[in-house]
Amino acid sequence: MLFRQRFKPQFWQSIRLFLWPRRSWVRSFEYLKKRVLRLSATPHIIALGFAAGAFASCTPFVGFHFLIAFAIAFMIGGNMIAAAIGTAVGNPISFPFIWATTFNIGSRVLSDAKPHFVPDEISHEFFAQSLEKILPIFSRMLVGSIPIGLVVAGICYAVIRVATHAYQQARRRRLREMNAHAVGAGAQEGVQAAK
Repeated sequence: MLFRQRFKPQFWQSIRLFLWPRRSWVRSFEYLKKRVLRLSATPHIIALGFAAGAFASCTPFVGFHFLIAFAIAFMIGGNMIAAAIGTAVGNPISFPFIWATTFNIGSRVLSDAKPHFVPDEISHEFFAQSLEKILPIFSRMLVGSIPIGLVVAGICYAVIRVATHAYQQARRRRLREMNAHAVGAGAQEGVQAAK
């Protein structure tokens, strides 16, 4: 196969690569940025797709972010590839902040007696009494993810739309200059051939 890896990473290597990319986070960010900017769609559609992915990554449905992003992008007319890339807003570095914030906001919205996350709630009994412990935490995170997701999606939409518009304008300008240069060079060759 053309782009298949020579050596398939083992299970622990895959987990390490998920938590820490092979090259670096900066290089991964640059790659994703270029992938979004080079998509062939209007800035509005690309920004809608990315915002859908960013919103989905704020929800507590870990493992289903791609599906949620695709569904939202389909409903609002966003770009599916941009939606997939937008889910990178939720990553191993940002998830702890997203989860803590969604939990705290969800607790406040639901007028909970304990608005802040108490780490000692998670213990070995947490897994033994899973539904008893998980459902209240999950419901708070789900309620809190909606306002956080809308804010993050709005910011991502504005940034991606402006960046994509600027990139596409610069690209069109470069192509016009290259075409003008090529036409000028061709005309000059024609004049010299006529002589």
